[in-house]
Amino acid sequence: MKYSQLLGKATKDKSKDTKFKSHYYLTKGGFIRESTAGRYYFLPLGWRVHQKIQQVIKEEMDKAGAQEMITPVLHPLELWQETNRTNSAGFELTTLKDRRGAKFALGGTAEEMFVDLVRKFQLSYKDLPFNVYQFSTKFRDELRARGGLLRVREFTMKDAYSFHASEDDFKLEYEVMAKTYTKIFDRLGLKTLKVDADNGYIGGEYCHEFQVECELGEGRFFVSKDESYIAHEDVAEFNLEAVNPNEEVKEFEIIDQPEWVQTMDHNIKHYGKDKRHFLKNVVYKTDQGQIIIVSIRGDLDVNPIKLQHLLNKQPNLTVYQLEGATNEDLAKIGTKTGYVHSWGHEGATYVADDSLKTVTNFTGGQKEETTDSFNVNYGRDFKHDIEGDTAMAQDGFLAPDGKSKLIEKRGIEVGNIFQLGLHYTKLMAGATFTDQDGQEKPYYMGCYGIGLGRTMASIIEKHHDDRGIVWPEAVAPFQAQLISLAGAEEKAEDVYNQLIKAGVEVLWDNREGSAGVKFADADLIGNPVRLVVSPRTKDQIEWKKRTSKETELLDLETVIKKLTD
Repeated sequence: MKYSQLLGKATKDKSKDTKFKSHYYLTKGGFIRESTAGRYYFLPLGWRVHQKIQQVIKEEMDKAGAQEMITPVLHPLELWQETNRTNSAGFELTTLKDRRGAKFALGGTAEEMFVDLVRKFQLSYKDLPFNVYQFSTKFRDELRARGGLLRVREFTMKDAYSFHASEDDFKLEYEVMAKTYTKIFDRLGLKTLKVDADNGYIGGEYCHEFQVECELGEGRFFVSKDESYIAHEDVAEFNLEAVNPNEEVKEFEIIDQPEWVQTMDHNIKHYGKDKRHFLKNVVYKTDQGQIIIVSIRGDLDVNPIKLQHLLNKQPNLTVYQLEGATNEDLAKIGTKTGYVHSWGHEGATYVADDSLKTVTNFTGGQKEETTDSFNVNYGRDFKHDIEGDTAMAQDGFLAPDGKSKLIEKRGIEVGNIFQLGLHYTKLMAGATFTDQDGQEKPYYMGCYGIGLGRTMASIIEKHHDDRGIVWPEAVAPFQAQLISLAGAEEKAEDVYNQLIKAGVEVLWDNREGSAGVKFADADLIGNPVRLVVSPRTKDQIEWKKRTSKETELLDLETVIKKLTD
């Protein structure tokens, strides 16, 4: 490819979002251009990288026995209604009607489509298991697109779906996909951590994310010091140590308290105790308008994901979304900010975090203008019907096994694997196969996703320097960037033609201009090798790897051999 003819050359323009180097360099280097917020044009350089990432994924998926296919992008809305995901995922769902009035969703994920496809066949246990995958455009109506390709509203995903006769059979495929993902990301130059995570609106009981460590990443997870435990903040557990197990249980009191004691910091100052000794109440409102009060130890924060799962285990409770309660919400149960009680508000549903069982003689729980409660003990003075772990893990807490401490890390999620179980096949009529005993049984399912644009951005976050991108060879847009300097144009054209003939992917910067500009653009674009032809090199070619400061003069035959071996 001749650089003079390339659409999307390097530019001095800088991305408004300079927080992520991937966004900055992809824009400046001529790989992408923004269309509207969260939607991008992939220019020729960017699309070459995108396609190479796709090829690596395809090769490894095919090796694992998966079969590639494609589904329509428009999903009949009734399929999403069949699984009730118009409620559970409606905040990210884009819908439309065709001229006949038929309603569709722009696919954000394709579980329903694949189940609908498979149930159109009358399969038996002899046809199982199988894993089918696609590369397709996905649409997510994100509240706020940001970070370039890291959080977008339209993107290409590799999504795969496996169908099984049993859970045991599924677990075999789940492990195969986990190993396949590690191979994929290794080939792409990404070291990933397999992180326990929450299934969210995808459904199922467990999943794992593949995270690339990155200080600016949106993903927050915890790793035990001995690395035996890795979990996303949404599901991370920790060892709850007793605060004062040897303290004598004292008599409950209502005590006078100065009006200026309004916050947790005021409590600490007034009582001379740390946060662990105080009761804290955090109030949420569900999508159905129910008020939820979580009573928790004062040093802990509530994890909304854990809370939502705990609530959904209760009879007659279905919670799709939780949000912080407003003063208007608090007024409906007769209280206000700072005066929420740990028990007694009619109309509210109370939840007790497990941490309430770790403290003897809490302070707080029944605050009024000039009084509060003292020596409060859970189980004796109050008790809630709903109990469980609702606390957010924190850096330095003990791992669940109590042997080492948790270390907080941040990362970029590049892939995920999900256990779906019978979640979809029990909700969608006819999603069954004929078992050995002649009975109709629902498929046991898994799904597996990789975002290609996000992966591209993650590669740059891990492979760049202050001059530009340093592409791993497997995904670089070209193997080499040929630069011709003034007076060597004819020689450069011959080198270019010989490289093309030898099957080398080469980008020839044949523009008029200074050596400095061409060298800077080559570093920015980040192809693995820079080749320079100039009057000074005579019949030889200057060879320099992007990762090296050293140059050497080689003949054309040697250059071709090194690039094709």
